[in-house]
Amino acid sequence: MMHLHPTSAPCEPRRRDRLLIAALVLAVLGGLVGLVAGTGWDEIRDQIGAVRPWQLCALLGLSLANYLARALRWHLLARRLGLPTDLVQDARHYLGGFAMAVTPGRVGELVRMRWLRRETGWSVTRTAPLALMDRAGDLAAMGLLLALAVALAAGGIAGALPVTGLALAAAVIATRPALLAALVTLAFRALGRFPRAFARARGAARSLARFSHGPTLSLALALGLAGWGAEAFSFHLLLGWMGADVGLWKAVAIFVFATLAGGLTGAPGGLGGAEAAMVALLTLEGVPLAVSVPATALIRLTTLWFAIAIGLAAFPLAERASLKAQG
Repeated sequence: MMHLHPTSAPCEPRRRDRLLIAALVLAVLGGLVGLVAGTGWDEIRDQIGAVRPWQLCALLGLSLANYLARALRWHLLARRLGLPTDLVQDARHYLGGFAMAVTPGRVGELVRMRWLRRETGWSVTRTAPLALMDRAGDLAAMGLLLALAVALAAGGIAGALPVTGLALAAAVIATRPALLAALVTLAFRALGRFPRAFARARGAARSLARFSHGPTLSLALALGLAGWGAEAFSFHLLLGWMGADVGLWKAVAIFVFATLAGGLTGAPGGLGGAEAAMVALLTLEGVPLAVSVPATALIRLTTLWFAIAIGLAAFPLAERASLKAQG
């Protein structure tokens, strides 16, 4: 008689996810190594060595300011939704979710929802609008930053306007409950499947009405602009320290455009796409590969990978606290 092992099926997606992440990381590293080999190891090493420890700390500090500003926005939105959580809880959830930044399917949001369910008893359906508004806040802030940078930067960036439009359109749709619910209904009619999932999605879309509060939306947008602006400014500083000052607004435009472009590829954490876009745009500005490659590697190290490091530190604290609350 054949025995079925129910635990074997879930292992396959996890294994595929790990292989996908490993392949993406290897592809990025391979591309950077290829560029370095074609440029010259000595030049790359000299450029990286030119960045002083205090400068590296400054870059990490600006990235930390971004994460803290967005964690505060998460708390603001959680309170507006009515969640009975305090600032420490919300910051722990938000920062801990960064541990999943390069996992497929936005697992970071899902694990935050799991912690909230354990600590508050709220279902994922009730807390889903929080994750949606957080994502919309990022898109709105980055879209506005990119539009402002393109307007003020000399020469602009080819392709920036469509990316800006997509980011702002997605943010608008995500913050309009009736419009989002109508789009969910249209998607269900076109697909004709998964009625329960679409019903939950419609319910989550309608619950976004709780966020239709001018002061809340304004403060959330201001926190997003401050956070992402801090990281973009760190890129400007890094380029200046490496002798490739392309101007503040041009640096902001390149950073935000590359980050958004990486996200549009669908790759976890924008791996591959963001790095390629950043190197390409810097090259178009006349920055030599001996500078653009290490600058890209360092800014991704002090932003994406620093966020993951913070997430890995906060994750066990959030997991332990949620288990204790559950039980």
